[in-house]
Amino acid sequence: MKRVFIIHGWGGYPEEGWFPWLKKELEAKGIEVHVPAMPDSDNPKIEIWIPFLAEQVGAPDADTYFVGHSVGSQAVLRYLATLSAGVKVGGAVFVAPWLALDEETIREEGPESVEIAKPWVETPIDWEKVRTHADEFFAIFSDDDPFVPIENQKLFQERLEAKTVIEHSKGHFGGGDGIKELPIVLEQLERIMQ
Repeated sequence: MKRVFIIHGWGGYPEEGWFPWLKKELEAKGIEVHVPAMPDSDNPKIEIWIPFLAEQVGAPDADTYFVGHSVGSQAVLRYLATLSAGVKVGGAVFVAPWLALDEETIREEGPESVEIAKPWVETPIDWEKVRTHADEFFAIFSDDDPFVPIENQKLFQERLEAKTVIEHSKGHFGGGDGIKELPIVLEQLERIMQ
């Protein structure tokens, strides 16, 4: 059975924004969907989130798919880098993913935000290893995201060989942006699952 794990971002939660809509749409197609509440989401830590995600997924296989939002995308990438050689998942769709953040915006959020973001920005990701665990990656960006500079699109294309798209005026695709449905995520998941 196909399984999809939707991983929310920093300060996010399972019922936020477009997650319930996507879960309902996928379940209507007979797909098992998990939207775990990531631990201490106001203070996401790599060393806590990655083992937690691994525990949620159990044994990944070619019928396992991921949707990551914001830092949830990084959590998925870092989780994939921990998988044993030869393990393949179906693929991943990333929404507002980042490797670099808008430094001015993060500074405006305060010193605590800078400290939280620092390990996620500075701890390297083994891209080569990540690419061995899936053949399909798709990343969605917005042209007015206050946190994610558009240069991240190029990074995902170069490092992950991801297909990418830029949406217009979707902000950070978070609950506060008023986005209750995000059809492009569903479309890309369906494409990857074929």
